[in-house]
Amino acid sequence: MIVVAKTLFILLAVMLFFAPLLTWIERKQSAVMQDRIGANRADLFGMTFLGLLHPLADLIKLLAKENVVPAEANRFLHALAPILSAVPAVIAFAVIPYGSSYRFGDFEITLVAADIDWGVLYLLAIGSLATYGAVLAGWASRSNWSMLGAIRTTAQMISYEVTMGLSLVGVFMVFGSLRLTDIAAAQDTTFRLFGFLDLLPGLLPAGPGWLDGVRLPAWGLFLQPLAFVLFFTCILAENKRPPFDLPEADSELVAGYFTEYSGMRFGLFYMAEFVEVVVIAGVMTVLFLGGWSIPWLSQQTLIGGVGSLLGVGFATAFCMLLHVACFFAKVAFMIWLQMLIRWSFPRFRYDQLMDLCWKIILPLSLLNVFLTAGGILLAERVGGGG
Repeated sequence: MIVVAKTLFILLAVMLFFAPLLTWIERKQSAVMQDRIGANRADLFGMTFLGLLHPLADLIKLLAKENVVPAEANRFLHALAPILSAVPAVIAFAVIPYGSSYRFGDFEITLVAADIDWGVLYLLAIGSLATYGAVLAGWASRSNWSMLGAIRTTAQMISYEVTMGLSLVGVFMVFGSLRLTDIAAAQDTTFRLFGFLDLLPGLLPAGPGWLDGVRLPAWGLFLQPLAFVLFFTCILAENKRPPFDLPEADSELVAGYFTEYSGMRFGLFYMAEFVEVVVIAGVMTVLFLGGWSIPWLSQQTLIGGVGSLLGVGFATAFCMLLHVACFFAKVAFMIWLQMLIRWSFPRFRYDQLMDLCWKIILPLSLLNVFLTAGGILLAERVGGGG
């Protein structure tokens, strides 16, 4: 029953709130960046509600439009492809935790639908399945433009899957786990900003005592900054959004692999793209932004402080709500950042896209692995007196 409730919460939060709202956010944010008004025409009894009715109008339009299938297309695969693109984006949320574990007497609740040991590998595997939807859409349509888009999709997504996984190796080494709840929980603490001075005994004089008080949250962003940039770049390329939208380049391929789609089948591709934006934001939040954690305020400190005044049960419930709100605030920030990138950079050329993957991100990912391993080994030797 608890698993069903958590699953419904995720579906309601993502499918009925974030994904529809993102179409409005993208229009409004791009309008603000370009000094325009943005979507404001759809109205109800003369009220536009700042353009918030446009997602509803889009849904009604897509439901009312006919699903046109090319005469020579493979009708079964043509219908299956949008489903294969949309389903992986939705089920990826099964392993993304939006809160910690909370105990109410003998009852304990963990805010994640499936807390599996190999959560990160699950995300990488599920993300790769979306490739099949795009490839099948291009092949089944029997269209030159769609086929070219499918070929580009195959090359782009398979290439960036390699570097995407490799860029996370440093994160695994630092936190020592593939379970997303463990990785997020490990970031609910702080570390000494100048703690690296301990790795250089005898080379530097002892610093002033206040240096020990300068602490940062133990987020992946601060412990693995290079991995943050590399993984974020790769996962944006996996989503095929500008500036990595080569598979659907409008000026070259009409609409790429989904050129021959209309109605709700096109709507599924459209929805999958925005759901993946939320997935990316959630994954980045858990791996690099501390998940649900509040900077400089650990779960134990929060429950202990509030519990001494209002009771442990109330403090635990308050902490849970605060953590969920903090998680989704970070998700909202990462969504904003993706929209900012989408409307700030021009599309890469295809050769630039491949060069970025194989000639820049891949070597830097390997370098990050070696630097992380060296840092961990040095810290262990100094800490163990070796």
